[in-house]
Amino acid sequence: MRTPPGRATVVAMTTPVQRPTTAAFFVQAVASFALSLLAVGLGVAYMPMGPWERGFLAIGVLFLISSTFTLAKCVRDRQEMQEVTTRVDKARLDKLITEHDPFDPKNL
Repeated sequence: MRTPPGRATVVAMTTPVQRPTTAAFFVQAVASFALSLLAVGLGVAYMPMGPWERGFLAIGVLFLISSTFTLAKCVRDRQEMQEVTTRVDKARLDKLITEHDPFDPKNL
């Protein structure tokens, strides 16, 4: 069955644009993470306080980093799940539209 002329335009407009991460952006993200971790580590190491307080701050920083990675993964997974659900719903709708013939006598 032929696809109506306007239908290809709708499909093209609803598919998400996938932009690959450039190497420069990846390097910048890794460098900024490393620099900020180093700065906080040096700040905690040279603060004028006792080892217990210093250890508490270090564990807090490590927990913050761990929870940040976990949160980023959860957000990414939720977004990917939403995209899959949207694509499945779109495929079902496309199938219904394709199979429906408005000029079939049983549909009148």
